[in-house]
Amino acid sequence: MEAVLRNVACTVELLAVAAHSGVVSQWDEQTVSRAFHWATYCEHIYIRFHSNPVIRGVLEKQLQLTNHSLKEALPEYNEVSFWDLGRCQNLLLLWMLNNSALPISIMKMLFETRVSANNINSDYEDVRGLCSQLIQCRSACKVLHHLLGLPTVGAEAQVQGEMLMERLGFVLSQNGDSRWAEDFLSSVLQEFEGAAQHLCPVIAAALLTTTDSAAQTASQNFLLDWLQSQHGVLQHMCSALPSKLLADLAKKHQKFRDAFCKLLKKWASEMEYRINEGRKRRMSCRH
Repeated sequence: MEAVLRNVACTVELLAVAAHSGVVSQWDEQTVSRAFHWATYCEHIYIRFHSNPVIRGVLEKQLQLTNHSLKEALPEYNEVSFWDLGRCQNLLLLWMLNNSALPISIMKMLFETRVSANNINSDYEDVRGLCSQLIQCRSACKVLHHLLGLPTVGAEAQVQGEMLMERLGFVLSQNGDSRWAEDFLSSVLQEFEGAAQHLCPVIAAALLTTTDSAAQTASQNFLLDWLQSQHGVLQHMCSALPSKLLADLAKKHQKFRDAFCKLLKKWASEMEYRINEGRKRRMSCRH
């Protein structure tokens, strides 16, 4: 039992590091896999002992001691309860993604959608594509929830848009320098390089996310300002997205409406009417 208590305490400490320490900037795939291995271990402990009042009491006492010491070292630390052990992997993933020190390489690995031939061969968890699996599950929930009317952007884009807003909001709240948020958005743009048709619906979904706080509104305003500086992305959005979706964006955001109208005027000024070509088109239509 002492070994179990020690392992649980160490895993809770690992969660605190994942959430609040800059040490994660040095993590690699194997380190992350080991972390999820121990998170899975805690979930097994919860399943095995949640209905045993004696052992559960011992585990809860250990959690209180560990939480107390971590709270003294990290004032922003959120305590882990016995119930949290049952969702330890979810906590680890969420707290890792909310840590601005998490390397972009690890984020790409977690969001990977293709099976890699370079997956590590070890006794630890295979975490490649873990976020993609989560997105698929949440997308299915969105589809079932909106059977009478699916969002225009699609369920998967809506989930990714919400995650983009959550991550951007956290980065903005943790760093006074906006360059951190700009670097994050640049990394997102780089990740979708060559696949703008997938990025545009995600950005649209993020901008259409219901704002229930001043922080979320600030995140959307920052995303709009960034979008206006990325002329290529903005132009592709306005030419590729459905007109209804563009109308919804223009209705909700004055900044998007102004940028969209300016782009439409630019396109109109560049249009040319060529009589000869017009006649050829009409003649071909008649035949």
